[in-house]
Amino acid sequence: MTAPPRPSRIGSRLPAFYCPLERDLVHPEAKEVEARAVEWVDSFGLYSDAVERAWGLATHSADFTCRIIPEGKVEALLLFAEWNYWANAVDDWQDSGSDDVGTGPVVEHGVRLLRTIENPGASLLPDGPMTRALVDLVTRTHAMLSPFELRRFTEGTRDWLLGAAWRAARAEAGGMPGVNDFAAMGPLANGTRFSLTWSDVARGDRLPAEVLYSPALTALTDAAGFIVSADNDLFSYDKDDHLEPLEVNLVNVLAHREGCSPAEAVPLAVALRDRVMVLFTTLRERLREGAGPELRRHLAALDHYVAGCIAWQSRAPRYASPRNRCQLPLPDAGFALRYADGPSVVGGEPPDLPALAPWWRWVSG
Repeated sequence: MTAPPRPSRIGSRLPAFYCPLERDLVHPEAKEVEARAVEWVDSFGLYSDAVERAWGLATHSADFTCRIIPEGKVEALLLFAEWNYWANAVDDWQDSGSDDVGTGPVVEHGVRLLRTIENPGASLLPDGPMTRALVDLVTRTHAMLSPFELRRFTEGTRDWLLGAAWRAARAEAGGMPGVNDFAAMGPLANGTRFSLTWSDVARGDRLPAEVLYSPALTALTDAAGFIVSADNDLFSYDKDDHLEPLEVNLVNVLAHREGCSPAEAVPLAVALRDRVMVLFTTLRERLREGAGPELRRHLAALDHYVAGCIAWQSRAPRYASPRNRCQLPLPDAGFALRYADGPSVVGGEPPDLPALAPWWRWVSG
């Protein structure tokens, strides 16, 4: 990582990531997707000035899109990349720590956003670049997605917004939640189903509802979301370590429970994350047995989601040269990414967390 002007509370070197999945995949048309997405961003004036634009592009939202979906239709990837640039702008507002970003405004905006997705002509948000860009996104999404896909996307957006509202409420109330509460609700803000809908859309796969929402596949999807959320809490830790009270993330939640420093909590976070990764790979292989081509591609898409997020975050200046340390993002900033040969924990038993433990029943049941 580029040397920051002040030390990181979790140490200058991130832990090695256990990721026994196919890695370093990227869509062959990634450069085209990025160029067209940035052109769309600029056409709506999404960022108020050059500084905000630099930080918006530092999210590398197109890279995220093309790493978690390394194959599929370019037009679907382009629309999803544009959604990601827009959503990251909202996320930065929610995480700004500003006095006017409390639970009330986050919930109010979230409800209006959801209803706009369902009814783009409802005129529920104030006019401006963000709203005009949103209406364009929603209109094109309605045209591209089937009714079932649109419902999935809306549900994924709801997850993201509910998770963001819960985190805002916890920050406003002060104090850290318990680990079980965080495990159940914290990863919602990651928007796993928001993203995975587009994986299926880009490939043209349409799993039947009874397969997509089966308990075992639901558990696997939630496990993927937990892993990605835990990894993001490590990559993004420095970006938000100036907030008071401390940001609600896995490291800080575990540090609070154990009465230790954030650096001392990192191995605990990695151990829990690795335990879920072992569950993820085991359950995925169980579901592959006898699966048809579409389900197998969907399971592979979950792999791409987990592995692609690690690769994207390691390269994104948004995290490697964070705004609370740099006036502008450093274009070449990145983390020294390391992969672990095996999990940091031994054994396949579930953690003592009721929010997560039921996932293990689908491995042995």
